[in-house]
Amino acid sequence: MTPGRHELESQKQNKLGGATTDASLPDGYRITELGPLPEEWRVVRLREVAIVKSGGSAPQGEIYFLGGKHPFVRVQHLDVDTDHVQHWDLITDEAVQRYHLQKFPAGTIVFPKSGASIRLEKRAMLLVDSYIVSHLCAVLPKVDAIERLFLFYSLKAMRLSEDKADGYPVLNLSEIREVSIPLPSLPEQRAIAHVLRAVQRAREATEGVIAALRELKKSLMRHLFTYGPVLVNATDGVILQETEIGQIPTYWQIVPFGQTILRQRIRVGKVKQQLYKSIGRFPIVDQGQTIIAGYWDNARDVYQGPLPVIIFGDHTRIFKYVDFPFVCGADGTKVLLPDTKNFDSMFLFYAYTRLNIPSRGYNRHFLLLKEQKIPLPPPPEQQEIAHILQTVDRKIEVEEQRKAALEALFKTLLHDLMTARRRLPAEFVTQFEKESEETS
Repeated sequence: MTPGRHELESQKQNKLGGATTDASLPDGYRITELGPLPEEWRVVRLREVAIVKSGGSAPQGEIYFLGGKHPFVRVQHLDVDTDHVQHWDLITDEAVQRYHLQKFPAGTIVFPKSGASIRLEKRAMLLVDSYIVSHLCAVLPKVDAIERLFLFYSLKAMRLSEDKADGYPVLNLSEIREVSIPLPSLPEQRAIAHVLRAVQRAREATEGVIAALRELKKSLMRHLFTYGPVLVNATDGVILQETEIGQIPTYWQIVPFGQTILRQRIRVGKVKQQLYKSIGRFPIVDQGQTIIAGYWDNARDVYQGPLPVIIFGDHTRIFKYVDFPFVCGADGTKVLLPDTKNFDSMFLFYAYTRLNIPSRGYNRHFLLLKEQKIPLPPPPEQQEIAHILQTVDRKIEVEEQRKAALEALFKTLLHDLMTARRRLPAEFVTQFEKESEETS
């Protein structure tokens, strides 16, 4: 890929704050309603290159779904991270006839046209012939005019609705049909779609690796906390005992939760969530899903006790292993100081994550945690178990970073290629003069 001669986006306004002038455009570009585009690109209305329809009424009543065999797609079945609708309900022949539903072919592009989900840029293609709910718009590309996958990415790149301060956001079909679409030549459409799909496939493959690693970790956890750090083919040599926390080796002990942490007073400053910063000197750790929730600048609020510690979400039941200076998030963040005389800190963290703490909704759970029992293997086995699981976690982290990088690359390419801020090399585009990029 080769960038344009200039950064086109920075040229949309001249020094006086007006629109981009023809004199400021790179050679071969012109001003259009969509901004600067190559002279050979056209701007068309969606109705010129696709048929735009609406879905039908949702069948009311469980009777229309029991024993159903026809896919019925709702708004909630669309996912911003996938190209295709992967899930759906199944409706009966009676539902199809009673509600006069129209079936749409596989490859139809669907997206919400009412409700708050309009703003989420949910776009997906039907994986199989399906019926769809009336809240969804169906776009059937005219394949002699536009490549299906290029149109899909064109729609994914644009915001179809304006934000409104209040009210129920709705798009009608006449508005959608008048949406402007950039239209390069068919070979360039295919080339652009090919590049974007390649990045998407790489991200999907990475997701598959992450899912496999997480399953591996689950299996390892079951094995290691039952037999200890022995090979799978050597488990017959491990004598087990039945305990209240399940089977464990006979030479392991069980201790109450209270004996796993130190009863030591530590100074913990806490920051309210509405005060979190996106950048700052010190990371904030709270009870949320991500390890770092935000940043803070005041050094007086940094945790002053020994490290590492284990953070417990009193509301969320989430555990985090923290071995760096941090500031605590506010309500619900419990700091647990491991008893390192008897426990390897990392082993203790993994032992905590295996605990079955019943959910009380968004209420306190620390009292339930205090009732738990923890296995106590010999120190060398603790360290070996922790090392094995940490190795898998590090691999998962690497793959998650790769996934994040691919997601960022996709967003950048989606914007740059659809606005012609970045053009694909001519010799690459010529490869697609007789090809049609598959959408599956």
